[in-house]
Amino acid sequence: MQAPQERHRPGALKQQNKSHKHGRHRSKGSLDKVNKGKVAAKTITKSNRRELRREERRNQAAQVRSKKREEAFAQKRQIGTARTPPILVAIISLSRDVDPIVARDKLQQGDPDTITTVSGEGHVHMSVPRLKQRFSLYAPQPDDLNSALDILKIADSVLFVLSVTGEYIDEEGETLLQAAFSQGLPTPVVTATDLGDLPIKKRNEVKQNMQKVFSKWLPEEKVSQLDTEMDAQVILRRLGVQKRKIIAQRENRAHLVADEVQFTPGSEIGFGTLKVTGYIRGKPLDVNGLVHISGWGDFQMSQLDAPEDPHPLILNAARLEGSDSKMEDSSDRLLEQADPQRQESLLSENLPDPMDAEQTWPTLEELEEAEDKMKKKKVLKKVPKGTSEYQAAWIPDSDGESVDDEDGSEEEEDLMEDAVSEEASQYEDSEADDMESVTMSEAPDSSKYDKDLDIEEEKKALAKIKDARMDQMFPDEIDTPQDVPARVRFQKYRGLKSFRTSPWDVKEELPLDYARIFQFENFANTRKKILLSEDRPGSLPGWYVTVHVKNVPEKLYLGRESGCPTVLIGLLPHERKMSVLNVVLKRSTIGNQEPLKSKEPLIFHLGFRRFLVNPIFSQHTNGSKHKYERYFQPESITVATFFAPIMFPPASCLVFKPNSDGTESLVATGSLLSVDPDRVILKRTVLSGHPMKVNKRSATVRFMFFNRDDVTWFKPVELKTKYGRRGHIKEPLGTHGHMKCVFDGQLKSQDTVMLYLYKRVFPKWTYDPTVPEAKAAEMEITELQ
Repeated sequence: MQAPQERHRPGALKQQNKSHKHGRHRSKGSLDKVNKGKVAAKTITKSNRRELRREERRNQAAQVRSKKREEAFAQKRQIGTARTPPILVAIISLSRDVDPIVARDKLQQGDPDTITTVSGEGHVHMSVPRLKQRFSLYAPQPDDLNSALDILKIADSVLFVLSVTGEYIDEEGETLLQAAFSQGLPTPVVTATDLGDLPIKKRNEVKQNMQKVFSKWLPEEKVSQLDTEMDAQVILRRLGVQKRKIIAQRENRAHLVADEVQFTPGSEIGFGTLKVTGYIRGKPLDVNGLVHISGWGDFQMSQLDAPEDPHPLILNAARLEGSDSKMEDSSDRLLEQADPQRQESLLSENLPDPMDAEQTWPTLEELEEAEDKMKKKKVLKKVPKGTSEYQAAWIPDSDGESVDDEDGSEEEEDLMEDAVSEEASQYEDSEADDMESVTMSEAPDSSKYDKDLDIEEEKKALAKIKDARMDQMFPDEIDTPQDVPARVRFQKYRGLKSFRTSPWDVKEELPLDYARIFQFENFANTRKKILLSEDRPGSLPGWYVTVHVKNVPEKLYLGRESGCPTVLIGLLPHERKMSVLNVVLKRSTIGNQEPLKSKEPLIFHLGFRRFLVNPIFSQHTNGSKHKYERYFQPESITVATFFAPIMFPPASCLVFKPNSDGTESLVATGSLLSVDPDRVILKRTVLSGHPMKVNKRSATVRFMFFNRDDVTWFKPVELKTKYGRRGHIKEPLGTHGHMKCVFDGQLKSQDTVMLYLYKRVFPKWTYDPTVPEAKAAEMEITELQ
């Protein structure tokens, strides 16, 4: 009988594979089965809240989405109705061949039931019963750039009008488009008038060419036609239902476009009260706050009145005829009156205390201690008669004896201002006999073309272009002066081991102007607290009010041009006070392409402000220190720093350069970067030398300095070369500035030795809020000529 076969039994070394761990990927149902009703201790200690299941979460998300959709639809239906201000439409022509008034008149004639009223400032208000909406039409002149930009800052929609003859968009139109895109473009609509006057066969071709030209600015916008009543109705309906673009700098502040402007002289000669009437838009307007009038300045308000709205949604003929008499008989209702205790002050500068930095007289012990530190040792050597200082330097030091220097060091005295002026004057007097004055004779005008040519202006422009090109090719490199010692010329500079990591005290040697400004302890928190505040007091948006602005100069009211809109903007807290603003800029691709020199006067359109200032430029980097830029080169990005009133970002920025003929050229666009007086801007100066004799680890360098004392003075500063070598000055050679330098490797004969020096620079107080209009400046120049 056969024995039964033994069954294999696993031993102790059998491989046991780990089971798959689902971890957090397991479903909630499987976890419930594993836990079997067990609840963690943390869940028990928490408040009683039930976790939603999948279907419940989906229902909750659907409810939130439906609620937001209903709120958006309700807000969209309210646009232009009786409860909200009329839809503000800016009609902008992009060519001198097109009159925006023609497009405005065609929009008025689009619907026979439309009721049109004209305000005291000449703006047209339309009430369209068919659409149940109101429109306010503003049409600035094509040659008035500032008026167009002021209207575009607060407009709800913009209607661009193209020309069908000649250039569809001329050079001024392109400048206006680039400026409008940079400062925040409202919801656009593009149209063309007088297309019906062209032959039928050419209309399609012209319209396609227009679309092709304008597509590089707004590719998604289609060019529509505005010739017939049906075209006007289509455009009005499109203006009423299109999605509104949210522009932060407009929505965060209360603003108002004047329908009526009146001036009442006050008790003080030359000043009075300006009454501005219009619809409040954006945020509520607080009577205790400050307002800014574009091109005029900042002012306080005395009260707010509520007159009857002369532009209601639906007007019948009887009410329209009797509206004027009713407005004359009825008096305005007082809404709010300013409280002197709560009203914000017009103070813009801090009053510095001259005794704030007062220092007590040092004690005798402190004076003796400082004197001991200043004392240095000299070495007296016995040398043959007639031995020069250079020859005495080769005699061993053991031959001399050490004595105390009671008079101090001459190198330390060179840091004083008196010593600088005396030493510089000595060098100037010593070489005064070698200098002679040469007068350059200009070539006589020989053609009609030269009559309008300013030779001096051409020479300055050529020299400026050459300097900018040299600065671009050899950044910050300058020739060491030979008439003044380098230790005197660059005594305010210092060397840095590393530009990125070396420390620099932000409060060190600040100018006196920094005592006049204001600074935030935490600017980001202050901005967040002000902009995100929901409970702002004041009159609500949509109200038709009369703002009484007090202490307005009468010359501003008498000097305003007809057709220029009066825009009133409510300021946020602290936006009147002065500080240091940093604006990141990019050069414009059209217009003037000349390099801009630092500290050159420029016109800034920063947010809702317009002012003249001389900025300094620096690199746009992330470090704690930023290199000063002598020129703002074309096709580059830089940061402009200047003194100006505080403004909370986001805020757009446009930079214009005033020309000699009174016009302005757009040179840069950008936005507000920060309000930070602690931004360290370092001006770099590079002194270059050339290796004369190269050894394995050392080299003899010349042409960096021209006397022995300068070599000794700059001995602690590290040297760098254009090929990446690092080293330091070991000792001077001779008396003509030659020096022996040691490097971390052998130099190449074509290498250049560089010595980097840094000095902090600050902006100058050149803020001027009164910017003359282009026409007024042109008239002044003409009168002077």
